[in-house]
Amino acid sequence: LHQGTDVIPVEFILVKHPTHDLADLHAKLLANGLAQSQALMLGKTTAQALQEKAPTASKQLDAATLAKHRTFPGNRPSTTLLLDQLTPTSLGALIALYEHRVFTSGALWGINSFDQWGVELGKALCNDLLPRLASGDTQGLDASTAGLLRRLRG
Repeated sequence: LHQGTDVIPVEFILVKHPTHDLADLHAKLLANGLAQSQALMLGKTTAQALQEKAPTASKQLDAATLAKHRTFPGNRPSTTLLLDQLTPTSLGALIALYEHRVFTSGALWGINSFDQWGVELGKALCNDLLPRLASGDTQGLDASTAGLLRRLRG
């Protein structure tokens, strides 16, 4: 995400108040969420990377070589959603947000987002695979599915 050639939007979901007593861990999670969002936005220039001290495992590399690997373009899109607390209500609202986004995107693109032919295909294939879970019969299956079926039964 940080250094790849494709620009992929990222969504961070942070919870302000934890429902557990691990305050130190929660603070680290919040800081990391903020830091990753900031890193995607700002990136790191070659000049900045050249100024950094090499990590222990990289000390044998010269600064210019190391800087090539520690440079990030930035300007990567991200959204950060902040929940006050993770509750059934806030989780339901989050799920509803994504459902509405899918519906609205489909309406704008002229597709029915809930007409899921791929899911229908999966259901049809399931009808063939369900009895195979009990019998172990792999005849006629592709190598990947046959291997997974054998692994599940082994």
